[in-house]
Amino acid sequence: MEEKKKFPKSRLGWLWENMEGKRFLFVIALIGTAAYNILQLVVPHYSGKIIDLFNRVEREGLSLKDNADTLYKLIGLMVGLTLIRVIIVYADCMAYERVSQATLFRIRNFLYDKIQRQDMKFYSTYRTGDLMTRVTGDLDAVRHNIAWVIRSIVEALTLFTSAAIYFFYIDVKLALCILPISPVIFFIVFHFRKNVGPKHAALRERLAGMNTDAQENISGNRVVKAFAREDYEIARFDKSNREFRDTNINTQLVWLKYFPFVETICNALPVILLLVGGMFIINNKITMGDYVAFSFLIWAIANPMRMMGNIMNEFQRFTAASNKVMEIYYSEAEIVDHPDAIAHPERFKGRVEFDHVSFKYDDGKLPVLKDISFVAEPGETVAIIGETGCGKSSLIQMIPRFYEANSGTVSVDGVNVQDYKLVDLRKNIGLATQDVLLYSDTIEGNIAYGASVLTAEEVEKYAKYSAASDFIHRMPEGYDTIVGERGVGLSGGQKQRISLARALAIKPSILILDDTTSAVDMETEKQIQHSLRNLDFPCTKIIIAQRISTTKFADKILVLKDGCIIESGNHKELVAAGGYYSELVKLQLGESLVTA
Repeated sequence: MEEKKKFPKSRLGWLWENMEGKRFLFVIALIGTAAYNILQLVVPHYSGKIIDLFNRVEREGLSLKDNADTLYKLIGLMVGLTLIRVIIVYADCMAYERVSQATLFRIRNFLYDKIQRQDMKFYSTYRTGDLMTRVTGDLDAVRHNIAWVIRSIVEALTLFTSAAIYFFYIDVKLALCILPISPVIFFIVFHFRKNVGPKHAALRERLAGMNTDAQENISGNRVVKAFAREDYEIARFDKSNREFRDTNINTQLVWLKYFPFVETICNALPVILLLVGGMFIINNKITMGDYVAFSFLIWAIANPMRMMGNIMNEFQRFTAASNKVMEIYYSEAEIVDHPDAIAHPERFKGRVEFDHVSFKYDDGKLPVLKDISFVAEPGETVAIIGETGCGKSSLIQMIPRFYEANSGTVSVDGVNVQDYKLVDLRKNIGLATQDVLLYSDTIEGNIAYGASVLTAEEVEKYAKYSAASDFIHRMPEGYDTIVGERGVGLSGGQKQRISLARALAIKPSILILDDTTSAVDMETEKQIQHSLRNLDFPCTKIIIAQRISTTKFADKILVLKDGCIIESGNHKELVAAGGYYSELVKLQLGESLVTA
């Protein structure tokens, strides 16, 4: 069973907090709901009065003309108050919609802001499809709770209470014959709530799973087509869809188990009224008008009890959805600015130092990095090389504080990166990775993503640095070409070059390249390496690479193995040392080229 999470506020308290600016309107709407349901008594009350008037005229042999004023007054009051009720209902619906939409807007913006500011641990914990469900379907359930569920609860309670009071006002004995049956309904609904709650929680998880399957499949469409797995993915989604459907049906069937009992009791009320009320009329204990009023209002007792099942069903849906929304709403990133964080709006010099840094992921047993120490002086190029899984990517993610060291310090310009404001630190770091994400925007928009004030000439300059300018000019609309979601339509090498241009466009003090040229040909890589050595701004470059052609011009080369630096030096020094790097050079370039 999923552990019940504790939140700083109750669900209704959380909703009230997010109604800021609309709370007064919401209270007025609640009062309006109570008012128009009390006005439901108007028609039965005045109908009874009119019937009693006719009976009195007939019984006492009076002239209806002489009582016309009373008749018109009763009809006028009935019509006038009914019109007032209609106006209140319309205004009330508009008020609830305004409040619910404003609250939804506020929460959705807050959630998106919260998600944007989370750290890497958060994104590795929550699936994309699940997050999308929380900001769409779950939030709609929250809005529905404000616009319909709370309103319906007030409506049912007000209608039932006002009708019950009116029954006692007309005749206490007849009211006592009818109303005692209502607690049975509430007992049934209470048991229904206990059974349907877990069903809605399971239904919500099925929906999130189905959305995740769809999102992953659509994002990975190339892989699906490459392996001809369309039928497999269709069957996989069909399974998720069936599970969602079956859970949905199972949830709805819970109410059907209780519905016959509720409906039987509600339908018994008119029968009881007919039997008991008929006896009261025969014995002259109530008038015919009182009986008609009772008869007209019996639905005001039965309907709220009928509604309680649907209300409770929707409230349990809100409970399951709000738990998921509030989980994100009250979540806090672990990597944040310290209270005394240093503001550094000016450009960094670019000195990077690792001092005895060790690191392991929270869900990992073994350390990824062990006692890492090195210095990259301003303007230097440091290349990091090593076998897959040795900790290269983890190392560079320490610099922009995507993750934090378990021990030791990572410093930039002599200051621990944990002491800087995150925005100042990251604005000085340009990052391009092997796995490129491009947005559904123009090529120019993607390159200028981190520096939106760039001119067209500057965008082209950085595209030339990354050897992307030539292929961009061959695109249908040049720099105005829409690249499509995640860069679909571009080759891996083209995406990598646009990503590199994007990283260079912010003129970073520290440029981090994670195997950025792995998908480009040797000639293009040569152009890129030449550009990186001749940038028109000072920049410390930390490059993860697998090719010797990338590392040979570095000022310093670090060789990682099992999370440790086993070799350090420049190309000539490491070749001469005859270790791992030397063997790698022989493997890639051949013995003759190494000794040449």
